[in-house]
Amino acid sequence: MSAREGIAAGMDREAREPTILQFVPFSSAVDAGFWHHFTQLKLDVLQLSEQAVPVVGSYTNTDAPGLPPRLHVEYDALERRKAASRWSCHATGTLINTNTIEEFRNRNKQDLLKACATTLWEAITSGQALQDPSLLASFLMFTFADLKKYHFYYWFAFPAFTYPKAVYKKPPQSFTDDLTQKEIASLLASYTDQEADFDQGFFCVTKSGEEFTIHPLRNYPNLRAAADTSNQEVYLGISDPSTLLSNPGWTLRNLLTLAAVSWSKQWQSYKVLCLRVRTRNGVQDASHSLMVEVDLGEEPMPLSPSEMPLCLGWEKNERGKMGPRMVNLSANMDPTKLAESAVDLNLKLMRWRVAPQLNLGVVQQTRCLLLGAGTLGCAVARCLMGWGVRHITLVDSAKVSYSNPVRQNLFTFGDCQSGGRHKAVAAAEALLQIFPKMNSKGVVLSIPMPGHTVGESLLNQVKEDVSTLEHLIDEHDAIFLLMDSRESRWLPTVIGAAKQKLVLTAALGFDSFLVMRHGIREVGTEASLPSTTAIPRNSIPGKMLGCYFCNDVVAPGNSTHDRTLDQQCTVTRPGVSYLAAGHVTELLAAILQHPDRGLAEASVKEQGNVKEGVLGPVPHSLRGFLGRHQLLTPASTAFDQCSGCCREVLKAYMEEGFEFLLKVFNSTAYLEEVSGLSRLHHCVDDSQVWELSDEEDME
Repeated sequence: MSAREGIAAGMDREAREPTILQFVPFSSAVDAGFWHHFTQLKLDVLQLSEQAVPVVGSYTNTDAPGLPPRLHVEYDALERRKAASRWSCHATGTLINTNTIEEFRNRNKQDLLKACATTLWEAITSGQALQDPSLLASFLMFTFADLKKYHFYYWFAFPAFTYPKAVYKKPPQSFTDDLTQKEIASLLASYTDQEADFDQGFFCVTKSGEEFTIHPLRNYPNLRAAADTSNQEVYLGISDPSTLLSNPGWTLRNLLTLAAVSWSKQWQSYKVLCLRVRTRNGVQDASHSLMVEVDLGEEPMPLSPSEMPLCLGWEKNERGKMGPRMVNLSANMDPTKLAESAVDLNLKLMRWRVAPQLNLGVVQQTRCLLLGAGTLGCAVARCLMGWGVRHITLVDSAKVSYSNPVRQNLFTFGDCQSGGRHKAVAAAEALLQIFPKMNSKGVVLSIPMPGHTVGESLLNQVKEDVSTLEHLIDEHDAIFLLMDSRESRWLPTVIGAAKQKLVLTAALGFDSFLVMRHGIREVGTEASLPSTTAIPRNSIPGKMLGCYFCNDVVAPGNSTHDRTLDQQCTVTRPGVSYLAAGHVTELLAAILQHPDRGLAEASVKEQGNVKEGVLGPVPHSLRGFLGRHQLLTPASTAFDQCSGCCREVLKAYMEEGFEFLLKVFNSTAYLEEVSGLSRLHHCVDDSQVWELSDEEDME
């Protein structure tokens, strides 16, 4: 026989002999976030247990040409129980984790695969897979987690049976070879029908004329039996993850096993639609899908689960060898990065059920200036961090003393030594120790105050301090007044009102506290403070609310002059500062979640009918009395002669600047003259004006 005759004979023999159908195996794709979740599961739940854990996978039939069929294990694969969306197919998985790398290497892999395949075989032979076809896409995830190095070893198995040996009658054909564009469009429309009830990965299809309809897989035998006496064609169908032109995906293996087990006594040949969907120019197309006609032959079916056919399915690694894969996440799971992803967990959980409309971004982006880094400043900074605030600047001129760390929770004994560190700097560094991604800064600054005379030698320094404070208030969104004296709050109150900033105050008494927000003035307009006759009876608009000084009938003065030690220090019950800090932080959060923000109206009644935000109504002030375990929410309007926010004081500050401030620093009487308090004093009898004593003063 000549060489040409030999080749011709070989081709003729190949044409006569049936060709065994080949399938494209899955390639695993594990999201890095999955390993974060698995780490927590291992540490908190599994510990030393090696029990099997259910896990969810998914795949699609929309991958671009050239990509291998991918089974995805997403970040939430340990939590959810179904595919992420209708456009992805569900795969049922089992995860088995070992405690040592030696056990991972030495465990009998064939026994593992056989155990997984046995579960699948029982689902096929019992009919369970007909009710839940996603079981046909089962997989095993065998792992070892080295949590010291954040190295994760894993090996996937996609169990499939060697039974039956499916052969195709003719090579797989593209849809365009057998179907018209109208028929393809009909099939695609039925597949994407939102109302249709079928498993996205495995189904059956009927064709009547040019119309296709997709049905649940369990309907196949009835539809096929009916088709024998009609002109209707019936197909098996899969969502095909393969992109190769001549080979369907791995999932078809187990579907054909199911067909052989369930219907081999009735039919040996089957038509299969391997549906693939792509989007081109915004339009979905299925023309590249495959149509396969297979013959399962008359191979005897195993009689029982104990006669389960041979199975295969271990995935090859990235080198194309039979072996596990390893992912090194030490860079991604750096403690700093882990803290960054986990620090807002509680806030995110709030949005799941309790407050789904919560806007976490606006809180995180709010720049907070804390004037005072003592008992209140430290506690407020910690509470703000809990709400997700990332930008905090602390201002204080004092140093940490030995009495501070037990009450001021950002300081330690080491901060007191060698004369003590500056509170603002030490507190800012402590915030970074708690959460390294904080944008925290400490500024050592003395705030000039009314009644604290400025001599010639201090003039330049005080002028620089005022300029620094103005710049800081300009740079921040929320200003917290957390100082330990009344007069130290005056200058930031004036600057905050003039710059229309959100200003919040917290002040402490022995067993009482005050928390309040200042009204936001409409500076530069004659109507900035409407008359009290125009105030609604039930609520007060945010622009008309009073500030910290609006209830005073005297200007703030030097409260430290001629005072004993217990009068110079803030003497308060230990729990009061934490109550005040928590309330002022929650007040800010309520303001930021309100549609009107700082202009939110405040109710003058205990249960007023006012517009609410996500976190409820926003009060003007909170007055707590620990001795009576009582909390009041009074609201008051701005005072026309207020020494801190009245029109005349703001106008003088904005027009004269530091010159006006210098006169106030040197004389509180001048401030009373500008604000109109002195005229008020002359209008009433001295017996009708009560000046707060030291004991009544709340600082």
